[in-house]
Parts: sequence; structure tokens; C-alpha cells
Amino acid sequence: MGDILSVIVHLTDSGWQVIYHRAHALLAAQLAGHWQRSNAPLRLYETLAAISHHDDLEREWEGDHLTEAGAPLDFTVTTRSPDVNSSIPVLSDLVTGARYRGRWVAMLVSMHIYFLNQDKHGTTPEWDQFLNEQIQYQEEWRKGLGIEKDEAERAYQFMRWCDRLSLILSQNQLPDAQRALEITSGIDGQRYDVRQLEDEKVTVEPWPFEEEQFTVNVEACHLSDLKFESNEALTKALQEAPIQVVEWTFVKQ
Repeated sequence: MGDILSVIVHLTDSGWQVIYHRAHALLAAQLAGHWQRSNAPLRLYETLAAISHHDDLEREWEGDHLTEAGAPLDFTVTTRSPDVNSSIPVLSDLVTGARYRGRWVAMLVSMHIYFLNQDKHGTTPEWDQFLNEQIQYQEEWRKGLGIEKDEAERAYQFMRWCDRLSLILSQNQLPDAQRALEITSGIDGQRYDVRQLEDEKVTVEPWPFEEEQFTVNVEACHLSDLKFESNEALTKALQEAPIQVVEWTFVKQ
């Protein structure tokens, strides 16, 4: 969010596969929706709303989205230093927008923004003020909602878990040879691992979902050109690109 570019890019045999960050957030919400109900966090449906909308201020058509060679720029690669004058207003707007969905959604979005930017504490007075405000807001919202800090933290760790697994899928990070990859250990201190099976289905250990099998998906744009002359050319190509639906079927082992 903020200074992070908002597309996930893969090189394929026939060009580029591009997944928008907001589409990845929707994939995270799909995963959350399949979670075992008896072990779900408080206010599951509001938590789903926070997961699906936490990247709402991404600007797919703004900024520099090309590498020096003219290839689409993945969100994990940055070519510029963060600008405090532009970053903080964008993040503040994200919290404000979440507030219209309710205090629970705003609290989780604020916690996520704080987590992603906590290393900026002490860098500038502006960042200190912004981050301290998030802590204050979160305390006010917890008090108003009548919930304990550990209950809010469990819901946020659930949000992070779903976000992390969605990124693993969207970034093609599933290891080869059925090797396990840790998702997170944040929910009640329980470690969860994801593996891709020999038949290309996916499993999570221990199994945290309600059903024994389900399918999730994300939409991706396919670009046949490997390089682009300008951001405008990339934007036009993305708007006209064919859409591919990428699916993963999860099964309990």
C-alpha cells in the first residue's frame, strides 16, 4: 500500500501475467470465507470486509509501472524512495474510507497499515504523528466496540494469514516437489504450512478450513508484449488484455 506498486507480475512462456493488488485482496477474502467456523475470529463477516477492501486505495493507472528495460514493474520492486508527503495522506484516506464500513473494519485496516509501516517510527515527525494516531484510534475503537486487545489481535493475525496465503498463491511461490512453506504462526501461535501436491491441488497443514475441498480463484491479465515504450502504453495494454482465471483447489490430506 502507499508507496508499494499495486500489480503482481510473472513472466510466462507467452508474455506477462499481471494480477492487480485489489484482486489479490479479494482472493484473500475467499480464503477467509472457507475458514472453519468454530475457530473463526470475532465478527467474521466484518473481518472479511476488511480483508477484501484493505487495498482499496491502490492506483493501478498512476505512477511509474515500468522497469528501466520497459517491463511491467512488480509491486515488490521499488525504484524510488518513499515520499512522506504523499504516503501519509494516502494511508490516512484508507483508514478514513474504512471507517465508513464500521469501526471493526477501520481498526483492522489501521492495524495492517501500522504493521507495514512500523519501521518508520523515528524517521520523521510526520511518521511519528501518523503512527501514534493509529495506536490511539485503535484503542478508541476497541473501547467503543467493547473488545479486548487480544481479541482484536487474533482477528488481525487471521487477516494477515489470509493475506499471506493469497500472496503465496498470486506470486507463484508454492515450492516444487511437494515441499512445505510456512504461511504464518500468528493465529494462537499455531504454525500453518502450505504444500502443492503431485496432482497440483493444494493443502494446508494443519487443515483450518470448514470444507474438505474447495476452489478459489483470481483474475489475471495476459500481456503478450514483453516491453512497453511508456506507462501509457502499458495502461492501454492492460485495459485491453484478455483475462485469465487462475484457480487453486484445496484438499484436506
